[in-house]
Amino acid sequence: MEVVETKIPGVLLLKPKVFGDQRGWFMESWQNERYASLGIPEQFVQDNMAYSEQGVLRGLHIQNPYGQGKLVQAIKGEVFDVAVDVRKGSPWFGQWVGVHLSESNHHQFYVPVGFAHGYLVLSEEAIFAYKCTDHYHPETQFSVRWDDPEIGIEWPGGLNPLLAEKDRDAPLLSEIPEETLPLYMGEKGV
Repeated sequence: MEVVETKIPGVLLLKPKVFGDQRGWFMESWQNERYASLGIPEQFVQDNMAYSEQGVLRGLHIQNPYGQGKLVQAIKGEVFDVAVDVRKGSPWFGQWVGVHLSESNHHQFYVPVGFAHGYLVLSEEAIFAYKCTDHYHPETQFSVRWDDPEIGIEWPGGLNPLLAEKDRDAPLLSEIPEETLPLYMGEKGV
C-alpha cells in the first residue's frame, strides 16, 4: 500500500494494492494492524454507504462533540472528496485537501476527527462508502457552507450542485460560533 501525506498532517490518501487478472480484481480495504502502522490507529464503529447521482454535493459535515474520523472511498463511479480543517487553533485552520476517488483508482481518503467533510459526484452515479470512528449523533452535527469563499475549495466543473437544504443554508466558517468548533490538540488530532 502506498500512503500519500497531504499538505495537512493526518489527512492521508491511501492507494491499496489491487490484484487483478482475467476474473477481475481483489484488494484489502481494511486491516486493523496494517492501517494502524500507516497512521490510522482508530477503532471504527460504524460503516455507511450512500448512493448519489451526478451533481450531488454532500457536505461539508462535521460532528462536535463525538467527532468522527472517516476512511472513505468510491465503490462505484467517481467523486471529488474534500476535508477542511475546522479545528480552532490549528495552523491549518480553514485549509482544505481534495482528492479524486473512483471505482477505477481504488483510492481511499482518511479524514481525521476535527475536519469538515464533503464530496461532489462527478460520474453519472456513485456509491460512496465510509468507516467512522464514532456513531452518528445528529444533535451534534452541523454543516459548513460548501462554497465558503474564505475556504476557497476548487470544486471541479461548472457548479450548480444538488444540495440538501441544510447544506445549501449552511453558515460560512467565520459565522460558526467558536465554542461549536473542535479544538486543535497538536498534530495527533483532537
